Amino acid sequence: MASQLTQRGALSLLFFLTPAVTPTWYAGSGYYPDESYNEVYAEEVPRAPALDYRVPRWCYTLNIQDGEATCYSPRGGNYHSSLGTRCELSCDRGFRLIGRRSVQCLPSRRWSGTAYCRQMRCHALPLITSGTYTCTNGVLLDSRCDYSCSSGYHLEGDRSRICMEDGQWSGGEPVCVDIDPPKIRCPHSREKMAEPEKLTARVYWDPPLVKDSADGTITRVTLRGPEPGSQFPEGEHVIRYTAYDRAYNRASCKFIVKVQVRRCPTLKPPQHGYLSCTSAGNNYGAVCEYHCDGGYERQGTPSRVCQSSRQWSGSPPICAPMKINVNVNSAAGLLDQFYEKRRLLIISAPDPSNRYYKMQISMLQQSTCGLDLRHVTIIELVGQPPQEVGRIREQQLSADIIEELRQFQRLTRSYFNMVLVDKQGIDRERYMQPVTPEEIFTFIDDYLLSDQELTQRREQRDVCE
Repeated sequence: MASQLTQRGALSLLFFLTPAVTPTWYAGSGYYPDESYNEVYAEEVPRAPALDYRVPRWCYTLNIQDGEATCYSPRGGNYHSSLGTRCELSCDRGFRLIGRRSVQCLPSRRWSGTAYCRQMRCHALPLITSGTYTCTNGVLLDSRCDYSCSSGYHLEGDRSRICMEDGQWSGGEPVCVDIDPPKIRCPHSREKMAEPEKLTARVYWDPPLVKDSADGTITRVTLRGPEPGSQFPEGEHVIRYTAYDRAYNRASCKFIVKVQVRRCPTLKPPQHGYLSCTSAGNNYGAVCEYHCDGGYERQGTPSRVCQSSRQWSGSPPICAPMKINVNVNSAAGLLDQFYEKRRLLIISAPDPSNRYYKMQISMLQQSTCGLDLRHVTIIELVGQPPQEVGRIREQQLSADIIEELRQFQRLTRSYFNMVLVDKQGIDRERYMQPVTPEEIFTFIDDYLLSDQELTQRREQRDVCE
């Protein structure tokens, strides 16, 4: 029995079993029964490989894509994967190392760790409002992205950003800002002639053309000046529009409305007369009427019109001294010649030597200018029939006309009396004794003057001074 152990050697254990005992075998235990002998032998345990530092390729050769392994071997520089070799791993530019930075060739013929190189990327840049960007190499390292804005916007901030080694973009995100004002175009300037008999013209125009150079949104348009269709007076008028966009940028434009009034040369009033004109007196369509002072009669065209040719129609009339026809058949025929033209101051006296009469005539002779200014004609009835005298200036009246006048105006021959008759032939004031011309003038100025005469009186206030 001892020789058998020696032959087999390396047996780790020997058991002696009696025939009555049935051996037990445990599967997978490393032991097995020998049926020819009542013995159980232990299986030999496999030995670990022998470590040999001289084997040049103990581990597989390291090959890292897009990177480099720098190895240091105990055997020297020509051994890159021998047992105990330590390798430092690194990646090319643009790649990041994922895993162990340093590995060692182990006795198990494996490296102590794994690693690989992943291409470096930056995050995708977000789009900017009202703008865009273009990149040279996407989101990879050193890719440059250039920003630009839509039409009407300006870029504020970094115009370009570069993907850096830390996976971040350089600079900051820019913005597109609307700083361009809107585009606005006003209507053309225009010129309009005033309408006949007016000093104004109604002018129309289309609204301005407005467009925003950015997002196309115009928030409001304001007008400085009259609205289209308004009446514009003579002269130049500046119309200004201002447009605002959403970013509060503004732009303005303007044009001119010019209104011209066709005017004729200014008419001069006739000598011993005056003019009354419609509208401004010399504009297109204006009508000017010629009037003569009391005691004068118009000869010629009564009115003239300013025409579109800027010339007056017709020719100017004249004011000739009023011709009084005393050779009429009745007092009414005589008075009709003064109707709406002259006032009458009829003086009656018993005889030429009457004290009141002489005093009154003397005062009136010194105020002929004031009398003419107020259109007053004096009629004298003096004396007793058959020597009774009636006259208007140097013109003598017939006895029949004198009698009719006395009866018509109720003038007595017995004493001095006087009556003031207006231009409508109405008895307005009676005097039983002489009065000063100032009293007569005050009465006329206060009660008898027409509006036109009042205007003339203001203009001619100092004529008789």
